[in-house]
Amino acid sequence: MKAEFFNRDPRQVARALLGKLLFRKMPRGILAGRIVETEAYLGKGDAAAHAAAGKTARNAVLFGPPGHAYVYFIYGNHYCLNVSCLPDGVPGGVLFRALEPVVGIERMAEARGIEIAKEIDLRKISLLKKISSGPGRMAEALEITRERDNGKSLINTRSDLRIVDDGYRVRRVTVTPRIGIVKAAEQPLRYFIAGNAFVSGRRVH
Repeated sequence: MKAEFFNRDPRQVARALLGKLLFRKMPRGILAGRIVETEAYLGKGDAAAHAAAGKTARNAVLFGPPGHAYVYFIYGNHYCLNVSCLPDGVPGGVLFRALEPVVGIERMAEARGIEIAKEIDLRKISLLKKISSGPGRMAEALEITRERDNGKSLINTRSDLRIVDDGYRVRRVTVTPRIGIVKAAEQPLRYFIAGNAFVSGRRVH
């Protein structure tokens, strides 16, 4: 993945990220999930965006170069991962809402406090959804925190948290209004792989 991929409208990036892998290198091995759901946030003109009120110490990554992790803490109990978009100095980002677990599923489940007792559990969608379906769940599964990951490059091959294109191609994308917010919630800025079982919230085909 190159910086140019992220140096464009967050709506384009949010759609194009579907099917890519979010990859975490850990001392005990690799964790990876396929990106199946995203939301675009458009910067100063978007009332729901963290950048709407201007640049602060908290949201500075969104104003920085494209392709970097913006991590924030929400509701006092979980982190959310975003990636910065648009040229340096212009705010915009994409929120990662859900992953389909691919590699290191047992370790991700452990990070989430979920016990996988049998091999058959790895084929139970209802259990696997609890691992990384939803922004807080997926951040916890990959052990993402603001202290550890905010500002980190998601495109540098030496980064322990990055986005990888393995050639997977998405056949159909569904677009709906964003969910879980109040301001500017009506805008159709949520993107997900149509029919994917790991999409969070209400799934519309």
